[in-house]
Amino acid sequence: MSAGQLKAAITPARLLDEKGRLVRGAPKPDVEALAEGYRKLVFARRLNEQCGALVRQGRLAVYPSSRGQEACQVACTSVLADGDWLFPTYRDTAAIAARGVDPVEVLTLLRGDWHCGYDPNVHKVAPQATPLATQLLHAVGVGHAARLKGEDTVVMALCGDGATSEGDFHEACNFAAVFRAPVVFFVQNNKYAISVPLARQSVAPSLAAKAIGYGMPGVRVDGNDLPALEKVLGEAVARARAGEGPTLVEADTYRIESHTNADDASRYRADDEVSEWLPRDPLLRVRTYLTAVGALDARREEEITAAAEEMAAAVRAGVGGETPVDPEEIFAHVHSTPTPQLAEQRAALRAELEFEEA
Repeated sequence: MSAGQLKAAITPARLLDEKGRLVRGAPKPDVEALAEGYRKLVFARRLNEQCGALVRQGRLAVYPSSRGQEACQVACTSVLADGDWLFPTYRDTAAIAARGVDPVEVLTLLRGDWHCGYDPNVHKVAPQATPLATQLLHAVGVGHAARLKGEDTVVMALCGDGATSEGDFHEACNFAAVFRAPVVFFVQNNKYAISVPLARQSVAPSLAAKAIGYGMPGVRVDGNDLPALEKVLGEAVARARAGEGPTLVEADTYRIESHTNADDASRYRADDEVSEWLPRDPLLRVRTYLTAVGALDARREEEITAAAEEMAAAVRAGVGGETPVDPEEIFAHVHSTPTPQLAEQRAALRAELEFEEA
């Protein structure tokens, strides 16, 4: 690995600074594409807010918020083609919605249902993974299979910083590098694995630097800088599609809210730490830039806000509906031909239910 490649793995790439100004020498982003990205950022933020409210109302079982990480959520899908795959974690609800899946369907799992709510094959989006890093192995398998079949599919495999401490992360990265699987490992380093800070997880120069050990490129990028994320991830996707193998991308970002509604972040981090990240808000940064170049005004802002409110209203209405329950589903989807014992148990349950209804 050259000195330049090592620097890319440690120093975050950036196009817009924290005040929404173009970094000296950086290429100007496509304004039209950035304006569309801003619309998606607003939608992602509104979805996070709405889901938090639904949890407090008892209409969602749990919601891991991605507030503060919306640029990562939008960028990882905007660089994919229709035939590419996304492998999300439990925190990537906004990314799945940005991929085009109905948010109501996405929230099915977090309402407590047994399935993910959408057809993964239709949307090319795997079910949200709750276990850390297990989805990375699945992602590599899909990518490797596509390569063997001669397809140009690229797989975007998402994980957090905590997942990089798991054995599955190592196995997925090593296999992908050896067999040049078309996978982009996208680590959203939000600084905490639930309550464990990054300093207690790794002493590597950066998480992207771990790519050196696998023999693949590693790139660190400002995770609150939408155009920088799209540039870095876009280059990684192009590299994978060209048959040049995987890339490990680390986004330097921050989880503004608690791990989930069941977590009390005040027990392991200070308010001052959160306050330091608020001015680096990804929405504020893009809004400032677009306004400065004349691509965003009050009228357009109102249109985007109104559309986001319509989405939130549709989520409230959709999540409010009751999901039909079929108790006999507990016997389905295990064996193509049920065993005699399962058939007997199913008949007993059916008889009990019929007795109750009589």
